[in-house]
Amino acid sequence: QVQLGDTGGGLVQAGGSLRLSCAASDSTFSSYAKGWFRQAPGEEREFVAAISWGNGRRHYADSVKGRFIISRDNAKNTVVLQMNSLKPEGTAVYFCVAGPQCDTVIKSPGHWGQGTQVTVSS
Repeated sequence: QVQLGDTGGGLVQAGGSLRLSCAASDSTFSSYAKGWFRQAPGEEREFVAAISWGNGRRHYADSVKGRFIISRDNAKNTVVLQMNSLKPEGTAVYFCVAGPQCDTVIKSPGHWGQGTQVTVSS
């Protein structure tokens, strides 16, 4: 079982930035697509961003386009989510996810991190 360790959450004021990181425990994970989901209090988990392994193609939820940037370092087996211009509605637990392909990551990731809390104050 691939272990994903997501870190970098915290408290930030609206308009501020945070950087989330995710590292995998297994080198086989390096060929997987990676991404991020989030879950706000009382809400279902929702897709945030994903990046493919081969060509590095990126996908974003409409709610974060233009503000969040996902990137990866295949050599280090890590993925990073740079979150800018954060809004109070972005308060949620953010989960690193992984799957064989980008479509899998977007729709139904097979691997999840433990989650990291992001709180955006107004």
